[in-house]
Amino acid sequence: MKTKTKELDVDFIGTQESALTKEEEKAISEFIRTNKSRLKLKSLKK
Repeated sequence: MKTKTKELDVDFIGTQESALTKEEEKAISEFIRTNKSRLKLKSLKK
């Protein structure tokens, strides 16, 4: 069985009861950027 992994570039998946505040959006986006750069560095070290 093949497993496919597709990286999604989204702030959140699904629905939320209330909209995110600007601070929450910024924090999530920064986390995603940091995580992506960390993964790139890790793959370059291999």
